[in-house]
Amino acid sequence: MLTTIGQYITGKVVTAILVVSGAGAVIWFWKHPEQLAAIWQTLKYVVTWIGVVAVLPWATFFLTPWVVRKESNVAAALMLFSYTLADAIVAFCLMGGVRGHGGFTWMVLFLGFLTAGVYNLKVCEYQASRSEEG
Repeated sequence: MLTTIGQYITGKVVTAILVVSGAGAVIWFWKHPEQLAAIWQTLKYVVTWIGVVAVLPWATFFLTPWVVRKESNVAAALMLFSYTLADAIVAFCLMGGVRGHGGFTWMVLFLGFLTAGVYNLKVCEYQASRSEEG
């Protein structure tokens, strides 16, 4: 019974928070439309960057078997570093350079680059395993 009451109250509280914050966001962006445009522009850049990160290792699928045939960790590391460097260059081009950004932006960029590096590693591992099978 206490669980049911707790769930009911929690549901009402969460609903109230969502309604108030949603109304606050509508009012804020109604009074400041330039900030809404800035948010959409940022989202477009983020989606573009994610698209580049996702496509790059697949578009250069022919490099992975070549690196595997080299049987060199240095070649594999250079390939992964090159992919991550290309991702970083695209991010900085979309951002308009490296100047004028705060600490939060740099933290998000660092986490994005780490994520892109891990994604590149996993895609290259998959491609390498496929090239060894075939």
